Amino acid sequence: MNKEWLKIFIAAFFEVGWVIGLKHADDLLSWVATIIAIAISFYLLIMAGKTLPAGTAYAVFVGLGTAGTVISDLFLFNEPFHFGKVTLIFTLLIGVIGLKQVTGEGQSSKGADA
Repeated sequence: MNKEWLKIFIAAFFEVGWVIGLKHADDLLSWVATIIAIAISFYLLIMAGKTLPAGTAYAVFVGLGTAGTVISDLFLFNEPFHFGKVTLIFTLLIGVIGLKQVTGEGQSSKGADA
């Protein structure tokens, strides 16, 4: 995995943090942490999007963020377990992994500018 895809994975991790922060922030410190997580998340997505195909990068970013948020809700916030929800998240992750696999390491969005 090249460093641009690593940026997407790290950005998705911070996305989970800021989505949780939007729901649970209740004081100045947690709001500041949420805003910082938003900034880091989108900065990394934008930087990776300069090299990777924008649509694929965004789809992987959002898919991983969605899956991470649902998993966090299950384990950290005691959301009720629903087999259907977990099955759909698993299906989403398969699609995200598939998108990453069919987007070769040599592909980039720079070719569109030429």
